[in-house]
Amino acid sequence: MRRSTRTLGLLLTGLLGTAGLTAVGFTTATPAQAAGEQVTAWLTTTDDSGGRHVVRGLQPQTPFAFQAGSGGGGENITVDENTRYQSFTGGGASFTDTAAWLMDGSGALSQATKDDTMRKLFSPTEGIGLSFLRNPMGGSDLARFGYTYDDVPAGQTDPDLSEFSIAHDLQDVVPLTKQARQLNPGLTVMASPWTAPAWMKDNGQLNGGWLKAEHYGAYASYFVKYVQAYQAQGIPIAYVTAQNEPTCCSGYPSMSWNASGLAYFTKNELLPRLQSAGLPTKVLAHDWNWDTYDAYAAQTVDDAAVRGHPNFGGIAWHGYGGDVAEQTQVHDRYPRLDALGTEHSGGTWIANQQREDMMNIIDYTRNWAKSVTKWSLAVDQNRGPHNGGCGTCDGFITVHNGDSRHGQVDYTVEYYTMGHLTKFVRPGAQRIASTASSSVPNVAWRNTDGSKALIAYNDASTAKTVTVNWGSQHATYSLPGKTSATFTWSGTQTEGPSRSGAFVGLAGKCLDVAGGSTADGAAVQLYDCNGTSAQRWTVQGDGSVRALGKCLDVTSGSTADGAKVQLYDCNGTGAQQWSYDASSGDVVNRAANKCLDVTDNSSANGARAQIWSCTGAANQKWRLQ
Repeated sequence: MRRSTRTLGLLLTGLLGTAGLTAVGFTTATPAQAAGEQVTAWLTTTDDSGGRHVVRGLQPQTPFAFQAGSGGGGENITVDENTRYQSFTGGGASFTDTAAWLMDGSGALSQATKDDTMRKLFSPTEGIGLSFLRNPMGGSDLARFGYTYDDVPAGQTDPDLSEFSIAHDLQDVVPLTKQARQLNPGLTVMASPWTAPAWMKDNGQLNGGWLKAEHYGAYASYFVKYVQAYQAQGIPIAYVTAQNEPTCCSGYPSMSWNASGLAYFTKNELLPRLQSAGLPTKVLAHDWNWDTYDAYAAQTVDDAAVRGHPNFGGIAWHGYGGDVAEQTQVHDRYPRLDALGTEHSGGTWIANQQREDMMNIIDYTRNWAKSVTKWSLAVDQNRGPHNGGCGTCDGFITVHNGDSRHGQVDYTVEYYTMGHLTKFVRPGAQRIASTASSSVPNVAWRNTDGSKALIAYNDASTAKTVTVNWGSQHATYSLPGKTSATFTWSGTQTEGPSRSGAFVGLAGKCLDVAGGSTADGAAVQLYDCNGTSAQRWTVQGDGSVRALGKCLDVTSGSTADGAKVQLYDCNGTGAQQWSYDASSGDVVNRAANKCLDVTDNSSANGARAQIWSCTGAANQKWRLQ
């Protein structure tokens, strides 16, 4: 963890209003109805003392209903679930040695209190449903002491890793992680090392120093052993990174790398050894700030062989320095590369913790992040114990240990702000379009069951009127000041905003109506882009895709691979229902659940458009521009 004041060029500022009540338990909101869907607003309000004192914590308000028509008073936010972006992997924090020991090993918490706390953290129904853990591989700054999984006496080495053991983690990290997975089976677990064992390094110490080139292979095997050991405990490790914050912070367990060393180790040692061991674990590059990407990660990511490796998973981002726009800039270069937010601690240096957290959730995910991860899940009343490094970091909870409130647990504002995401946005959800706003920053999601969650924030001292436009309906709400909100509803969007342009696909050619014909059955094909109306398509809010006054249609309503696509009178059937995912570039026929595809992968003028099982190939990728 490295503290610094973030500077966000895209930071959406401005905002919201009041209210009162404190609680960590959640009541169940009224179920949504069919037509005129009901909306429930879940609110967290803080006072003016730095956004840390929770006045109202994730409390559901009286449901209100969508009304016919669009537009209304105040700030208008249009939510379009037919425009979809990245999927959601999860949100959470880390079972640091500090957090795990406080919750389990220290004896501070009774069994009943520990179990209740775990439910409030990880249960999607009884708590906030944390769905992502990023556990340190060994010691970190938020630990009682430095350690790795292969520590040997000074002067000795262990190149065959015969002394490797996760015995330390079996005391509390593993049991708590297993309990978290039982409470939330959708939980993703990743791991990041702060340092290699001291005997592998040029300074022979856990703090600072460089990994010796002669031990690159042994260190890659160290990762394999870690993943296998956790797997044997019933905990699959979905992701690892080569190094947390390379070259940062020698005052606690850490290790220096340069770009070429990280690139070589990742490509030639770590990825091949994971693959050879038959492990599905994916490697994320970087694991540091927006402003350090070019210096430490670009060399790895720019290598096509790395990006194409089955064990490469994308980029891990921290938010302590630079501009969150860097995530989008990298995404625009490599649209199919996943981005995960893997660390952004709260702490005493942050002027307004509620605002910081809400803007992180909104900015990270609006800039393509599939996860939002804080730092240590728990600290004590003195923000420790810690081993150098951060003595000013907060957690989701404060475990009182050895003071007058020994054995009690406090839930911080970070618990509630993260809950605005994780309680309502489940793994597998997709981000959907919502109007960007500097007055009421927001981000919207659609869960796999069709339920929606619009996360918004009002930082102003007074209430703001917010109108949510959804298809042909709108709902208006007065959002109090100093308040975080998640609006939830279900149902299907029937109409909504349209988007027009050319669908550019394989070889930079356009989706085209043959001969510019308006006749039913006119062939739809690939053709050189020419700017004519035969190549101008409108993606409607009702799920249709139109050109020349007619609809994109699957011949005979077929759902078979190879069924040709044509132009036809609009009739609202499944053959004319499509979804366009701006993130993946997929245009999917909903009835067939198959992708718009160019026959025979041909880039020749006149190559017919068809539907085919989605493969992710280039002949199924389209860009509306």
